[in-house]
Amino acid sequence: MTYDPASGKIIMFGGYDGNTYLNDTWEFDGATWIQVTTNTPPPPRTAAQMAYDSVSQKVVLYGGFDGQNYLGDTWLWDGKTSQWTQATTAHQPPAVTGPMLFPDPNGRVDYFGGFAGQFYQLEMWQWNGSDWTQLFPPTVPFARSSAAVATNSVTGQVVMFGGLADVNPINTWTYDGTTWTLQSPRSQLPWVYGAGAAYHPLLSTVVVFGGGNGGVDQDSTWKWYGSISDWRQFFSAQRPPPREGHGMAYDPALHHVIVFGGQNQEVPLNDTWEL
Repeated sequence: MTYDPASGKIIMFGGYDGNTYLNDTWEFDGATWIQVTTNTPPPPRTAAQMAYDSVSQKVVLYGGFDGQNYLGDTWLWDGKTSQWTQATTAHQPPAVTGPMLFPDPNGRVDYFGGFAGQFYQLEMWQWNGSDWTQLFPPTVPFARSSAAVATNSVTGQVVMFGGLADVNPINTWTYDGTTWTLQSPRSQLPWVYGAGAAYHPLLSTVVVFGGGNGGVDQDSTWKWYGSISDWRQFFSAQRPPPREGHGMAYDPALHHVIVFGGQNQEVPLNDTWEL
């Protein structure tokens, strides 16, 4: 799930409903979810990720799992035509489930990590509009998948926390477009995987909600303050029930962060919340 400025709507694709891997596409206009009929949708999958490339003005979708295979295909969503197109690339990241896709400070879409079936990955790639180019930052985070990641669109700082890994994933990393930096916040949120993350301009923070923690789904909200490199828990009188694997994106028309779906103790959800 991500916000698509080309259409002015939040776009959601695929998932798993407890019985079937899905390949339906939906748009959220701030009030209503509307299913979009497309000519050539991507094959069904869950745990794919997508992000908006502001240079080519298209949403980039990569990876996922279809019940049998880890996927390595790239699809582009054109919000002006409301259609998917598969990209034919000369190079690509490994086929993985649970990769991290996020806007680079230069406006392109970056890829990091994922799980390839045997090993967690730590490769980093960038989409150039027609192909993937591998990046080699001086420092990269420990290999992982299903981490919470979002980009502060004002400062250009990418924030990543948690995930699943063989090596300790309970850490916070930031990326400035050149290299990754391991942070040492005074306050640390609990380890979570499959959490949602989005930048909220009105709060001037990256917001992380939910996620799994050793099989127990969470309902806590945390905010990353980049100016002081620290996490602070956000308390509200009302909040979504615990969940992991949900979609989370900021809608600039509403000035709200939207959360949809996920699962709570392996029970699929289809509720929509806004912050």
